[in-house]
Amino acid sequence: MTQQEFDPRATSMGDEVSAEVYEELFAMRRSIDNFDAALVHILAERFRATQRVGVLKAQHNLPAGDPGREEAQIARLRAMAKESSLDPEFAEKFLNFIISEVIRHHEKIAHEHKDELAQNDDSLDRQTD
Repeated sequence: MTQQEFDPRATSMGDEVSAEVYEELFAMRRSIDNFDAALVHILAERFRATQRVGVLKAQHNLPAGDPGREEAQIARLRAMAKESSLDPEFAEKFLNFIISEVIRHHEKIAHEHKDELAQNDDSLDRQTD
């Protein structure tokens, strides 16, 4: 769905809400929609950065995951969540989901890197024959 196709006034409340309350609700939701858009853009930037980390790890045959780093990040995010009056459990679940996706991407990058190296080795073998 493109930004143009999104209907910010979409609701299933019908006539249950007065026009005045609906307008206030719409204004609040517009703010939430802006936060959601910012989150998507920030996550995209984060995954571009972790993509570069995945390439570096693959080039140096490093493991996709780093439990020590992950543990430190979770502790850091839980503390930040608490300071921001956000449920630390939620923050940890959110970060764990992101970490699992990053590891999955890093494993894919490592697999593709190994395949690329194998193809290059095959090409070199054929050239020396």
